[in-house]
Amino acid sequence: MNLRYMLSRITRGQFMARGIIKLGGGLITDKTRYKEVFRERIDAVSVVISKIVDLGYSVIVIHGAGSFGHLEAKKWDISGGYNPAISEDQYSAIETIRTDMDELNSIVLDSLVRAGVSCDSLPPRDWVNGVGTSFSGDVFAFERSPDLAVPVSFGDVVKINDESRFGILSGDHLMVRIATELPDVLLCAFLLGDTAGLMSGPPGIDESKLIEEWSESQGFIGEQDNRIDVTGGIHLKARCASLISRSAKQVWFIDGREPSRLLDIISGDSVIGTRIVPG
Repeated sequence: MNLRYMLSRITRGQFMARGIIKLGGGLITDKTRYKEVFRERIDAVSVVISKIVDLGYSVIVIHGAGSFGHLEAKKWDISGGYNPAISEDQYSAIETIRTDMDELNSIVLDSLVRAGVSCDSLPPRDWVNGVGTSFSGDVFAFERSPDLAVPVSFGDVVKINDESRFGILSGDHLMVRIATELPDVLLCAFLLGDTAGLMSGPPGIDESKLIEEWSESQGFIGEQDNRIDVTGGIHLKARCASLISRSAKQVWFIDGREPSRLLDIISGDSVIGTRIVPG
């Protein structure tokens, strides 16, 4: 069943497609500068999401933390869990991170509303226990018909019921659970901030070329800044996308600075990006 046929069924009310869109932290913020946000990029994506909703898709939005979360989390090793030697500073940092993430989430929500998208927020700290793809939490709160508010969530500091006490749930792991457990997921797109998709080498290197189709069996030479990123970077995204590709028909990495490419995927046109396939 091709996308054009599915789209015609959507418009006739015969089929409900679900789309999950991840706004990467590197797309919507400058990850090297504390709380520096790229509002124009968020607004551009919001306009396209509005068009996708108008096509009859049930849309779910997940966004990264970028410089609103990673810098403080890295400084106090929040992803490593409770450390009695620095616990007071860790708990203070958690409050700061959550406040900052609420601020970034509000910016995303406000942008969507201005674009005509009704939406609400589902912060993981309110309903998740644990980290990784095996976290405990009801992802079916994201299962909504297209006429209801678009659920928006994000990577967050969550509680863990063991000696770790707390940790960071990556938005990419959240994507895996939603995409593999909810029905009718047709599209899952990871919007990147600095490349057209997965590359054969580090971004910015002349020899680095766009990988148009990728499966996990191929491997690739990715690059991430371990000084900043605390959730696995592009390698984690690729692994998560591979898991999602086993159940979702269209899984893509695209340049989030060109969000109209989401519409190219839906319409069946030629797409600049990396399609993730099982393997």
